[in-house]
Amino acid sequence: MTFKRIVAASAVSAALLAAPVMAQSRTPVHTDHHVHVHSPAILEILPAYCSSPGRIGACDPAFVEPLTADDLLADMDEAGVQTAWMMSTAYLAESPMMVPALADAATRVHDANAFTVATAAAHPGRLVAFVSVNPLAPDALAEIRAWKDAPYAQGLKLHLTNSGVDLRNPDHVRRLAVVFEAASDARLTIMIHMRTRAEDYGAPDVRIFVEQVLPHARNIPVVIAHSGGWGGLDDNTWNALEGFREVLAERPNTAPNLFFDLAQVFDSDTSPDNRARLVDVMRSVSIGRFVPGSDWPFSGPLDDYLKNAMSLLPLSSQETTALRQRRIVMR
Repeated sequence: MTFKRIVAASAVSAALLAAPVMAQSRTPVHTDHHVHVHSPAILEILPAYCSSPGRIGACDPAFVEPLTADDLLADMDEAGVQTAWMMSTAYLAESPMMVPALADAATRVHDANAFTVATAAAHPGRLVAFVSVNPLAPDALAEIRAWKDAPYAQGLKLHLTNSGVDLRNPDHVRRLAVVFEAASDARLTIMIHMRTRAEDYGAPDVRIFVEQVLPHARNIPVVIAHSGGWGGLDDNTWNALEGFREVLAERPNTAPNLFFDLAQVFDSDTSPDNRARLVDVMRSVSIGRFVPGSDWPFSGPLDDYLKNAMSLLPLSSQETTALRQRRIVMR
């Protein structure tokens, strides 16, 4: 669907959209804070992973496409994106969804992370490497330490759903806090997909995370992937966002390095009411805590997501420009 058709089909008035759309279409996103390129070590296991009886849902067809960094860079160039944070998917090798478990899982994790770091090293200024681990895996801390002094390893990606982390399990929370400590020691920015498998995931999980895990990040940036959900704006995601709004209102000076990415939080089909509600939450939490992200390749073309879909958010021109040019300061 083209941008003009999307605008024509929406219930939002042309007068409301005209100024933000013009500003947003002129201002490209500088940094996409959430993209993926599978390593060969992970591509090899995806058929088994996607057909595993441990999966909680079918794999998106885009998930198994053997896209490369060159594909990503070409899409970035077309959309005018200068830099992208490239998330390793190494954690998939140690996911409890992989049944039976892989005998060489730890080796695959390291190989997948090495691929991500080497890819970023080959494209300095364009790609930033985030290694990844399952925080409950026995080799998680050693794997984080392995990248402590690597100049092109800038961040750590954690995926609680795929890793089987339960934020209501005190042992899981303790082990996650230790991983945050290790990332802080290694000066790795943390990107965390914090939604869990709990059917009633939401504000209680947010409070546990903010009170018991987040302080262990100390001075490193922490980015909440998908603004607390796993894509979209379902009831659980709204509940998590409201939980963040509440806890940050109680403690306005807490976690100055806490951010939220907008990867797949909305798309061109998101209703005007939900877009307006999202912007209301963003303003309450602070627009400055939100950063652009796409979840490429699951977003489809970057130009469509980072320009067209984002253009439908009812932000002011000033908010739009600041959001699109925002860059989190890393080590």
